[in-house]
Amino acid sequence: MDCLFCKIVNGEIPSKKVYEDDSVYAFYDIAPMAPVHVLIVPKEHIASVNEVTAENSAVISHIYEVAAKLAKELGIADDGYRVVTNCGANAGQTVFHLHFHVLGGTKLKVEMC
Repeated sequence: MDCLFCKIVNGEIPSKKVYEDDSVYAFYDIAPMAPVHVLIVPKEHIASVNEVTAENSAVISHIYEVAAKLAKELGIADDGYRVVTNCGANAGQTVFHLHFHVLGGTKLKVEMC
C-alpha cells in the first residue's frame, strides 16, 4: 500500500509524534493552520468516513478521547479547539487515510469549518 499516513504510522516516514497507543497515532501537521495542529490517525487503514463500519467504528470514539486528552496536555482545552475530518476530494481530503485535525491555540476563523 502506498499510503502516506500508513508509512508514518509504520515509521517509514519521520513525524513529530505527540501520542501513540495500540490503535491510533498522533503527530504534528507539517503545514499547520493554527499554532497547535495535530493529526490523529487510526493505525488501521480506513480511507475515509465512507469506510467506517460497525466493525471498525470503535476507533472513532477513541480518537475523540485522545483529542480531548491532547487538548488538555497541549493547553488548548480551556480556550477551545476544533476537531475536523474531511471526506473526499471535494471536502478537501488530500490523504486518503481517515484522519482528524485538532486545531487550537488561537481564535479560529469560521471559514476553517
